[in-house]
Amino acid sequence: MTASLDTAISVLAHSQRLLVFTGAGISTESGIPDFRGPEGVWTKVDPADFTIERFLGSSEHRVRDWERRFSSGVFGAEPNAAHRGVTDLVRRGPALGVVTQNIDGLHHAAGLEPDSVVELHGSSRVAECVGCGHVEQMGEVRSRWEDGERDPQCVRCDGIVKPGVVLFGEPLPTAEMARANAMAANADGVLVIGSTLSVYPAAFVPLDVVAAGHPMVIVNLGATDHDRL
Repeated sequence: MTASLDTAISVLAHSQRLLVFTGAGISTESGIPDFRGPEGVWTKVDPADFTIERFLGSSEHRVRDWERRFSSGVFGAEPNAAHRGVTDLVRRGPALGVVTQNIDGLHHAAGLEPDSVVELHGSSRVAECVGCGHVEQMGEVRSRWEDGERDPQCVRCDGIVKPGVVLFGEPLPTAEMARANAMAANADGVLVIGSTLSVYPAAFVPLDVVAAGHPMVIVNLGATDHDRL
């Protein structure tokens, strides 16, 4: 057993209010690629295609965006053993909740209650109108898309519908950020799974736990900028 593993086990054993922070790496076993790995999303598409400006700017872009989203593996993905393990940590203790960068909804699918999960970057399981704010299940939008509505419009006001996720150029949801900060303030340790902690302001959540003097364990295939904290 390595010293680092001994340390990790010790941290988990003694924490009573553990914050679990997850990134794309936790969902790769569910068939969802990460972003920065050798086969990651950013090796195949231009991040600039995921800006709110481009999405709102042209129907042609939205048609391509919806096609890409609905042909991805996100919508058929199922939780894996890591998601179920995190659920067990929350249900049985010592974890107080999960803050995730992921939009796949797999923590919910693994059985966590909504008040135990903060989705900082939104959820691909819902869609929202940028005009009136109406929210509907993504399955309903997909049904319309499959029926030929390639640039789905709001069923209430005919406005532009976008995925319920944070696109580049959009701020993080204020309410979700507040919930994440509250969890971090109450935590006495943080377990990071599948994140390089390189995306801000999301990464400030676990780092704030460390800044308060509490330990952090990082479980990730690659190195991060914070491995020595």
